[in-house]
Amino acid sequence: MSQQPLIIVPIDWSEQSMIALEQACSVAKTLNHTLLLLHVKDAPGIFKTASAKAFHEEEEKEITEHLKKTADELVQKWGINVNFEVKTGKIYDKISEIAEEKESSFIIMGTNGSVGIKRFIGSNALRVVKESKVPVITIKGKVHSRGCKTIVLPLDLTKETREKVGKALDFAKSFGSEIFVVSVLETNDEFTLNHLQRQLSQVHRYIEDHGIKAQSELIEKNGTVANTIVEYSNKVNADLIMIMTQQENDFTDLFIGSQAQAIINHSEIPVLSIVPRPTESHMSSIFQ
Repeated sequence: MSQQPLIIVPIDWSEQSMIALEQACSVAKTLNHTLLLLHVKDAPGIFKTASAKAFHEEEEKEITEHLKKTADELVQKWGINVNFEVKTGKIYDKISEIAEEKESSFIIMGTNGSVGIKRFIGSNALRVVKESKVPVITIKGKVHSRGCKTIVLPLDLTKETREKVGKALDFAKSFGSEIFVVSVLETNDEFTLNHLQRQLSQVHRYIEDHGIKAQSELIEKNGTVANTIVEYSNKVNADLIMIMTQQENDFTDLFIGSQAQAIINHSEIPVLSIVPRPTESHMSSIFQ
């Protein structure tokens, strides 16, 4: 019997991590995935006294017991497989390391909240997205619907379009979603406008050819590109925004572009961030 695919969920029991956990359970149930609850402790350094070492060991024991209790509750409530681990080190390093080591499908994590979750806020949350080689779903908002009826798929003219559309199709097939394909018009240049319109039409047709409902729209920029995408996503009551997190020619840097950062930081709608793989992003396009 083959092992179920895995979803990593960083947890510290603060409000936002529990909101993210609830969403992760819904995704795991739909996709038939196993959850791995992951708690990362700060590295304690060298123990100077026996009592300091004993305190560390007792703390880890308590965390493990709390994780087991949470996992048991989730198994009872959701009927899904749930495992758990405690790791020590830098949060973003350990999350990325475990996700890659276990070949997980996703990381699903909260991005703001009370004191306990503050290590996931801002630049640290972005570091997890940046460091991870697997897709990351960040959960900032407080209220989310179960399932994923509507996916917003922002497109530009970079070569990552193929991989992004493929991921959207996979998600939409699993959840029965409709995909809203959107491009933000930043210029009045007729060549660029025609190129975007042509790409939108091709992507729209490609999605529908795969049996998924789709809508497509070219919208004028209102403020920043990120602001325009978030506003549009709110308008269509999206359940997920899917973005790529690095620029086409930025593979060595692995830096998250400013627009991607802004969407992750400001969207109350969950954001699925995908780091494009060089081997795929330069493949021949599915579009003419």
